[in-house]
Amino acid sequence: MAGELQTPVTLCGSLSLHPVPLGAAMHNAGYRALDLPFHYVPFRVRDLPGALVGMRALGIRGFGVSMPFKLEVMPLCDAVEPLAARIGAVNTIVNDDGRLVGHNTDWSGAVAALAEALPLAGRRVLVLGAGGAARAVAFGLADARAEVVLANRSGERARALGAELGGLEVVDWAARERTRCDAVVNASSLGMTDVDPASPLATLPAPVVMDIVYKPIETELVRLARRAGARVVHGGRMLLHQAARQFELYTLRPAPLEAMERALDAALGTAARAH
Repeated sequence: MAGELQTPVTLCGSLSLHPVPLGAAMHNAGYRALDLPFHYVPFRVRDLPGALVGMRALGIRGFGVSMPFKLEVMPLCDAVEPLAARIGAVNTIVNDDGRLVGHNTDWSGAVAALAEALPLAGRRVLVLGAGGAARAVAFGLADARAEVVLANRSGERARALGAELGGLEVVDWAARERTRCDAVVNASSLGMTDVDPASPLATLPAPVVMDIVYKPIETELVRLARRAGARVVHGGRMLLHQAARQFELYTLRPAPLEAMERALDAALGTAARAH
């Protein structure tokens, strides 16, 4: 109506090379559920420093950060929350009145997702990868008192990560399929459509398989695990739980998890759950 005052909208979004609508679906469903004047937009990034300048200038409240920017973004923040600094990766930026603070919600999302499939304390979990996402996953699982084992195509990077996280066990990439464990988590880029769609495993070393890749949800590893009768945790589960924590950082309100989960299921085109 002409002359009617409009409620200001707080903008949030994501920074990635190849945006997908899953985050927007979940966050916007959460905003609607709580009747919050927020809106979430996925952005394709061509200039990461410029994106953060724009965030500050436009008053954008929060950004999720996808691979490969989780390490690169850290020095661009005004501050990094201590836990994210310990992990060594940032996947969430919160704009507090022009001060950009880096956080990490991947670790809690990974723990919550895998805990849907098995109790973690004392369980031996093989984590594939040594990048920003793998750092968060390994940190979170170790914090949950799981026995974490690392494997990466670059053994040097895996050993460095293991040392940084308190002396985690590292196995050679060639031995990953012979490493007996209770669960295996793919936290590498293998399986991503726009990186390398191949599965990181040809045979399974564990009865529980989690893939954090969500582009696509049905990765080659997920298909392999389903055919083998393994318990599967697809990438949408971690995405849901880390997004719920982001929602709370942006809005300072408890996340309406059920509404966000329904939106994720709808966006995936299935109501099937991984637990």
